[in-house]
Amino acid sequence: MVDEITAQCDIPALIYNISTLTLTKAQKRWRLAYFSIHFSNTMLSFAKLPKKLAQYPVSSIDQVDLANLVKSKDLELLHTFNGVTGLAKSLHTTLDNGIITHDIEERKITFGSNTYQKPPLKGLVYFTVEAFKDTTIIILLACAVLSLGFGIKEEGAKEGWYEGGSIFVAVILVIIVSAVSNFRQGKQFDKLSKISNNINIDVIREGRRQKISIFDVVVGDVVILNIGDQVPADGLFIDGYSLLVDESSMTGESDHIDIHAFRHPFLFSGSKVADGHGQMLVISVGMNTAWGKMMSSITGDSDEQTPLQSRLNKLTSSIGKVGLAVAFLVLVVMLIRYFTGNTEDEDGNREYNGKRTSTNEILNSVTRIFAAAVTIVVVAIPEGLPLAVTLTLAYSMKRMMADQAMVRKLSACETMGSATVICTDKTGTLTMNQMKVTKFWLGFDLIEDDSSSVIDPKVLEHYHQGVGLNTTGSVYKSVSGAETTPEYSGSPTEKAILSWAVTNLGMDMEKLKKDSTIVHVETFNSEKKRSGVSVMNKKDNTIHVHWKGAAEMVLAMCSNYYQKSGIKKPINHEEKTQFENIIQGMAASSLRCIAFAHKEDDTLSEEGLTLLGIIGIKDPCRPGAKLAIDACRSAGVEIKMITGDNVFTAKAIATECGILKPGQQVSKEEVIEGEQFRNFTDDERMEKVDNVKVMARSSPFDKLLMVQCLKKKGHVVAVTGDGTNDAPALKEADIGLSMGIQGTEVAKESSDIVILDDDFGSVANVLRWGRCVYNNIQKFIQFQLTVNVAALVINFVAAVSAGDVPLTAVQLLWVNLIMDTLGALALATERPTKELMDHPPVGRVAPLITNVMWRNLLAQSLYQITVLLTFQFRGKSIFNVDKRVKNTIIFNTFVFCQVFNEFNSRKLEKQNVFEGLHKNRLFMGIIGVTVILQIVMVEVLKDFADTEKLNWEQWGICIGIAALSWPIGWIVKLIPVPNRQFLSYIRRRR
Repeated sequence: MVDEITAQCDIPALIYNISTLTLTKAQKRWRLAYFSIHFSNTMLSFAKLPKKLAQYPVSSIDQVDLANLVKSKDLELLHTFNGVTGLAKSLHTTLDNGIITHDIEERKITFGSNTYQKPPLKGLVYFTVEAFKDTTIIILLACAVLSLGFGIKEEGAKEGWYEGGSIFVAVILVIIVSAVSNFRQGKQFDKLSKISNNINIDVIREGRRQKISIFDVVVGDVVILNIGDQVPADGLFIDGYSLLVDESSMTGESDHIDIHAFRHPFLFSGSKVADGHGQMLVISVGMNTAWGKMMSSITGDSDEQTPLQSRLNKLTSSIGKVGLAVAFLVLVVMLIRYFTGNTEDEDGNREYNGKRTSTNEILNSVTRIFAAAVTIVVVAIPEGLPLAVTLTLAYSMKRMMADQAMVRKLSACETMGSATVICTDKTGTLTMNQMKVTKFWLGFDLIEDDSSSVIDPKVLEHYHQGVGLNTTGSVYKSVSGAETTPEYSGSPTEKAILSWAVTNLGMDMEKLKKDSTIVHVETFNSEKKRSGVSVMNKKDNTIHVHWKGAAEMVLAMCSNYYQKSGIKKPINHEEKTQFENIIQGMAASSLRCIAFAHKEDDTLSEEGLTLLGIIGIKDPCRPGAKLAIDACRSAGVEIKMITGDNVFTAKAIATECGILKPGQQVSKEEVIEGEQFRNFTDDERMEKVDNVKVMARSSPFDKLLMVQCLKKKGHVVAVTGDGTNDAPALKEADIGLSMGIQGTEVAKESSDIVILDDDFGSVANVLRWGRCVYNNIQKFIQFQLTVNVAALVINFVAAVSAGDVPLTAVQLLWVNLIMDTLGALALATERPTKELMDHPPVGRVAPLITNVMWRNLLAQSLYQITVLLTFQFRGKSIFNVDKRVKNTIIFNTFVFCQVFNEFNSRKLEKQNVFEGLHKNRLFMGIIGVTVILQIVMVEVLKDFADTEKLNWEQWGICIGIAALSWPIGWIVKLIPVPNRQFLSYIRRRR
């Protein structure tokens, strides 16, 4: 408690301020008065403590008390618990060293784990019931009922149930396939959600800073919070600087909350760190937090529909309407033909003879006509289209995880395939993010590795303070042995600087913290690109100001510089130019330049500083970055690098990665600074944005501005980002890609896809997969529509001309469902190919069915229609068989046409449809299963499928005729197609 009071009163600081600062007598009197009042109030609260402790004994604290403490933000209750220090002691943890590792399981048992109880996943029964509500299913069920009734009426109960019953069986198969698919997709989303929510956070345990999963946080943990982090549990602020928290996810209010050790130390789980950094003591986890209770009541929506799925639903609906219209037309025509005496029975006699025709005969004929119309409806409805999209997206999402990309929003899979511009950051995406200090200038001397022996001790001490105390990183040294290599925590830049200071400058972090006290901190700001700290030396009570940041920014704040001998010299114009040349020289070698500055001052001054020195940090380009950028360029996707580094570093990295060509004269419009882009007029920005390849010294607002300009120009924009300040650009972009390693939780939540390895090569893979998804769905649409067009025309012509249909409802359901389901799976599992990156992006308004697809579709449909109608009208005489065998040959040939056409659909434009076939074993397996099932349909399920057994010669004819699809497809692909869309000719004539 004494410690708490001491901290609260800040006695040393008050005494120091009163005794050492130059104050007037009046100011000293006011300060002494404040000190007296504050101390008296504290003693009074101390006197009241026993009464309150009787109400809330520390030994009886449980998770309910702890949860209520944060939920009610009760400062008075916190004081009765002896503050943060008292609570930490009660929870058997220390604020400096955290918890002991072997206590973790006991803490989970006592206070619960940091997980939420989610509502159970929707079961298979739920999806089965939902499938029954589908309009297509309802129509098919109505058709089945009608067919069953008409069949029993016409042929009796013994044989009349076959067709209606077969439709029922087929509908049940549709429902089962749809329900199982949706159920599996729900499980897949749940799995992805768990991966997405598994955030890594920094905690201190046994005096060591380490990363753990958010699910492993326990009560008593000391958590380190930085800008962009999500608060992992309910807790209390221990210490830190400028900590601002966004509680809008909990309260709905957009204003940031200023966290303070005494005024407002409460931190809510699920809130985001908007600025500053600090440490918190976890006092409530999981379901005991307000966030946990709220999350448990939210059901994840796994029924998200992508734009492409919506377009396909419209296409399916349109085709269904066409089918209904055609079916109605067939019904009317056939009824007119029947009642005007233009139809004949199997013996060649007129079916309708006016009053001489019995009512029973009329009902049987009308029943047959209705059955033919129902068959047309069955043909028209493409049941496989929505299923194809689901299968394609589910398969692609699973494969993309293996390629280091986690899809958070389904629509991103498709949209990425249409991307025309990628705006990427530099650090960690194009570069390795493995930083190392490679150059060190002190004054105009380039210092080699043995730095501590050649630098003046006073300057060295300033460096130790400037590096060790002006940082968000930390150094951990095991107590087990002095020879143990220190462990460094923090951002890659902080780790590189700390490692250099410990190794080359002999910095001792523990000694530094003992000898110094931090008075004030200004955290790193993406606008100013620097951070500052004021430090009090405990030996002589002097206050020192240290700044660290972008070299040219810090240099502008300096009026003096140190030499390695410790002599301080003024910076005149000539020397400033020399320093600028040093910075430019290092930047041109693709080094990130960071400068350190110092001043003895009571305030955190930004003027009149003394330059301590400049270091250059090397972050090499990723080995695959250049190849990935070249691949994107060949795919017609422009790459723009947006970085906070200076122009020279940005140019060097851009040249090394291939964004800029080496040795080429770079125009002013290609490489610009963020401020310059920001100051353009709206018209100038719109005019020049396409030419910009590199934007240096950019702020998050500049990045957002560029994305907005590109979208206005009609581009489909993808953006990579890792920081909290990237969130607006990630949300504004068509596709936001956040970084899985260095990305903050705010950035990840604002993105559509998380790149798990922070590598631009994975961004290129996502682009390739996006195009693959779109291409695979187009392949299936071409395949599906070929089936539907051919079947619809064949049955329509046959029904109108002969009053009979060669393909029954069951046969067509078999083709539409089983073949299309298997076909969707076969075509959905095609992996990305190199040629996908040889075409320009489809853009924002490209049609789903292209001219190439129309060409292939119409050619194959025309061939199938010609052959099968020839068989329909001349089949008996050609094959010398009866009507039932002729219809079986038509059905068998039709199915095998689809089998061979499935190979044609693998490549929309390439003539070699077998390329890469050996790599897709699933495709060949599905083709094999389809052929086997067809043999069973024809040879075994005769009554069910309304077929007859065929001999070897007839099987050979069916397969031979169908195999001609291959040479026809090869020849058709030689025919060029116009750029203007096929449907536009029809619209224009209208």
